[in-house]
Amino acid sequence: MIIEGLSKRIAERIKRQVPDHKSSIAVLKHAIAIILNVLLIVVFTLLISIFTGNMKQAVIALTGFAVLRQFSGGYHLKTGAGCIAFTTALFTLISFVDIDAIGVLIINVLSLLLVMMFAPSRIEKQSRIPRKHYIKLRLLSCFIVMFNFGLQSPTLAVIFLVQAISLLRWKGGRAHVMDP
Repeated sequence: MIIEGLSKRIAERIKRQVPDHKSSIAVLKHAIAIILNVLLIVVFTLLISIFTGNMKQAVIALTGFAVLRQFSGGYHLKTGAGCIAFTTALFTLISFVDIDAIGVLIINVLSLLLVMMFAPSRIEKQSRIPRKHYIKLRLLSCFIVMFNFGLQSPTLAVIFLVQAISLLRWKGGRAHVMDP
Protein backbone atom coordinates (compact mmCIF):
# COMPACT_ATOMS: atom_id res chain seq x y z
CA MET A 1 0.00 0.00 0.00
CA ILE A 2 2.93 2.33 0.56
CA ILE A 3 4.06 2.18 -3.07
CA GLU A 4 0.48 2.49 -4.33
CA GLY A 5 -0.23 5.48 -2.06
CA LEU A 6 2.99 7.25 -3.00
CA SER A 7 2.37 6.55 -6.70
CA LYS A 8 -1.12 8.01 -6.43
CA ARG A 9 0.12 11.19 -4.71
CA ILE A 10 2.82 11.67 -7.37
CA ALA A 11 0.31 11.04 -10.17
CA GLU A 12 -2.15 13.54 -8.69
CA ARG A 13 0.62 16.12 -8.37
CA ILE A 14 1.62 15.60 -12.02
CA LYS A 15 -2.00 15.93 -13.11
CA ARG A 16 -2.38 19.18 -11.14
CA GLN A 17 0.78 20.58 -12.77
CA VAL A 18 -0.24 19.43 -16.26
CA PRO A 19 -4.06 19.12 -16.23
CA ASP A 20 -4.26 18.68 -20.01
CA HIS A 21 -1.92 15.68 -20.02
CA LYS A 22 -3.57 12.87 -21.99
CA SER A 23 -2.85 10.19 -19.35
CA SER A 24 -5.33 9.68 -16.53
CA ILE A 25 -4.31 9.61 -12.88
CA ALA A 26 -4.79 5.81 -12.89
CA VAL A 27 -2.42 5.36 -15.84
CA LEU A 28 0.17 7.70 -14.32
CA LYS A 29 -0.14 5.93 -10.96
CA HIS A 30 0.46 2.54 -12.56
CA ALA A 31 3.52 3.75 -14.48
CA ILE A 32 4.98 5.47 -11.41
CA ALA A 33 4.40 2.33 -9.28
CA ILE A 34 6.37 0.26 -11.81
CA ILE A 35 9.23 2.77 -11.81
CA LEU A 36 9.30 2.91 -8.00
CA ASN A 37 9.27 -0.89 -7.72
CA VAL A 38 12.19 -1.31 -10.10
CA LEU A 39 14.12 1.57 -8.54
CA LEU A 40 13.69 0.27 -4.99
CA ILE A 41 14.62 -3.30 -5.95
CA VAL A 42 17.81 -2.08 -7.62
CA VAL A 43 18.73 0.31 -4.80
CA PHE A 44 18.07 -2.18 -1.99
CA THR A 45 19.82 -5.05 -3.79
CA LEU A 46 22.88 -2.92 -4.53
CA LEU A 47 23.03 -1.51 -1.00
CA ILE A 48 22.91 -5.00 0.49
CA SER A 49 25.49 -6.23 -2.01
CA ILE A 50 27.90 -3.50 -0.92
CA PHE A 51 27.78 -4.89 2.62
CA THR A 52 28.00 -8.54 1.52
CA GLY A 53 30.80 -7.94 -0.98
CA ASN A 54 28.74 -9.44 -3.81
CA MET A 55 28.24 -6.33 -5.93
CA LYS A 56 29.36 -7.96 -9.20
CA GLN A 57 27.00 -10.93 -8.78
CA ALA A 58 24.13 -8.67 -7.73
CA VAL A 59 24.56 -6.53 -10.85
CA ILE A 60 24.68 -9.68 -13.00
CA ALA A 61 21.50 -10.99 -11.33
CA LEU A 62 19.66 -7.68 -11.73
CA THR A 63 20.68 -7.30 -15.37
CA GLY A 64 20.14 -10.92 -16.41
CA PHE A 65 16.71 -11.11 -14.81
CA ALA A 66 15.57 -7.81 -16.31
CA VAL A 67 16.75 -8.66 -19.83
CA LEU A 68 15.18 -12.13 -19.90
CA ARG A 69 11.97 -10.95 -18.23
CA GLN A 70 11.56 -8.19 -20.81
CA PHE A 71 11.10 -10.77 -23.57
CA SER A 72 9.67 -13.74 -21.67
CA GLY A 73 7.18 -12.16 -19.26
CA GLY A 74 6.37 -14.03 -16.07
CA TYR A 75 4.43 -14.09 -12.84
CA HIS A 76 3.82 -10.83 -10.95
CA LEU A 77 3.33 -10.66 -7.21
CA LYS A 78 0.12 -9.02 -6.00
CA THR A 79 1.64 -6.01 -4.20
CA GLY A 80 4.49 -3.66 -4.92
CA ALA A 81 5.91 -4.00 -1.41
CA GLY A 82 5.79 -7.79 -1.67
CA CYS A 83 7.56 -7.65 -5.00
CA ILE A 84 10.29 -5.38 -3.64
CA ALA A 85 10.88 -7.51 -0.54
CA PHE A 86 10.79 -10.88 -2.33
CA THR A 87 12.87 -9.81 -5.33
CA THR A 88 15.49 -8.00 -3.25
CA ALA A 89 15.86 -11.06 -0.99
CA LEU A 90 15.99 -13.38 -4.00
CA PHE A 91 18.65 -11.36 -5.84
CA THR A 92 20.68 -11.05 -2.65
CA LEU A 93 20.56 -14.81 -2.06
CA ILE A 94 21.42 -15.56 -5.69
CA SER A 95 24.47 -13.29 -5.44
CA PHE A 96 25.95 -15.91 -3.07
CA VAL A 97 25.44 -18.87 -5.44
CA ASP A 98 28.55 -20.73 -6.51
CA ILE A 99 28.11 -23.92 -8.53
CA ASP A 100 30.48 -25.89 -10.72
CA ALA A 101 30.45 -26.07 -14.52
CA ILE A 102 28.31 -29.22 -14.61
CA GLY A 103 25.73 -27.57 -12.34
CA VAL A 104 25.69 -24.48 -14.56
CA LEU A 105 25.20 -26.67 -17.64
CA ILE A 106 22.32 -28.60 -16.06
CA ILE A 107 20.60 -25.42 -14.89
CA ASN A 108 21.12 -23.77 -18.31
CA VAL A 109 19.52 -26.76 -20.06
CA LEU A 110 16.56 -26.76 -17.67
CA SER A 111 16.08 -22.99 -18.11
CA LEU A 112 16.26 -23.30 -21.88
CA LEU A 113 13.65 -26.08 -21.91
CA LEU A 114 11.29 -24.05 -19.71
CA VAL A 115 11.72 -20.93 -21.84
CA MET A 116 11.20 -22.95 -25.04
CA MET A 117 7.94 -24.34 -23.65
CA PHE A 118 6.45 -21.42 -21.73
CA ALA A 119 7.76 -18.06 -23.01
CA PRO A 120 6.22 -15.61 -23.34
CA SER A 121 3.94 -15.83 -20.34
CA ARG A 122 1.47 -13.38 -18.82
CA ILE A 123 2.23 -10.52 -21.19
CA GLU A 124 -1.24 -10.22 -22.70
CA LYS A 125 -2.30 -7.40 -20.35
CA GLN A 126 1.21 -6.00 -19.90
CA SER A 127 2.14 -5.39 -23.52
CA ARG A 128 0.74 -4.19 -26.79
CA ILE A 129 2.77 -6.75 -28.74
CA PRO A 130 0.44 -8.65 -31.10
CA ARG A 131 0.15 -12.39 -30.44
CA LYS A 132 1.61 -13.15 -33.89
CA HIS A 133 4.99 -11.87 -32.60
CA TYR A 134 5.08 -14.09 -29.51
CA ILE A 135 7.20 -16.69 -31.31
CA LYS A 136 9.87 -13.99 -31.80
CA LEU A 137 9.79 -13.25 -28.07
CA ARG A 138 10.21 -16.97 -27.37
CA LEU A 139 13.19 -17.17 -29.73
CA LEU A 140 14.81 -14.08 -28.22
CA SER A 141 14.29 -15.53 -24.74
CA CYS A 142 15.95 -18.78 -25.85
CA PHE A 143 18.94 -16.90 -27.29
CA ILE A 144 19.33 -14.96 -24.04
CA VAL A 145 19.44 -18.19 -22.03
CA MET A 146 21.78 -19.83 -24.57
CA PHE A 147 24.18 -16.91 -24.12
CA ASN A 148 25.08 -18.40 -20.75
CA PHE A 149 26.23 -21.66 -22.33
CA GLY A 150 29.24 -19.62 -23.43
CA LEU A 151 29.60 -17.40 -20.37
CA GLN A 152 29.10 -20.20 -17.83
CA SER A 153 28.00 -17.75 -15.13
CA PRO A 154 26.55 -19.48 -12.05
CA THR A 155 24.67 -16.28 -11.17
CA LEU A 156 23.08 -16.03 -14.63
CA ALA A 157 22.26 -19.73 -14.64
CA VAL A 158 20.30 -19.48 -11.39
CA ILE A 159 18.62 -16.16 -12.20
CA PHE A 160 17.56 -17.49 -15.62
CA LEU A 161 16.11 -20.59 -13.94
CA VAL A 162 14.16 -18.45 -11.46
CA GLN A 163 12.82 -16.34 -14.31
CA ALA A 164 11.98 -19.44 -16.36
CA ILE A 165 10.05 -20.92 -13.42
CA SER A 166 8.05 -17.67 -13.18
CA LEU A 167 6.72 -18.42 -16.68
CA LEU A 168 4.79 -21.49 -15.51
CA ARG A 169 1.00 -21.35 -15.36
CA TRP A 170 -0.47 -24.06 -13.18
CA LYS A 171 -3.84 -25.65 -13.95
CA GLY A 172 -5.00 -28.76 -12.16
CA GLY A 173 -1.54 -29.43 -10.69
CA ARG A 174 0.18 -29.37 -14.08
CA ALA A 175 2.09 -26.65 -15.91
CA HIS A 176 0.08 -25.29 -18.82
CA VAL A 177 1.82 -24.48 -22.11
CA MET A 178 0.52 -21.43 -23.98
CA ASP A 179 0.74 -21.48 -27.76
CA PRO A 180 2.62 -18.47 -29.14
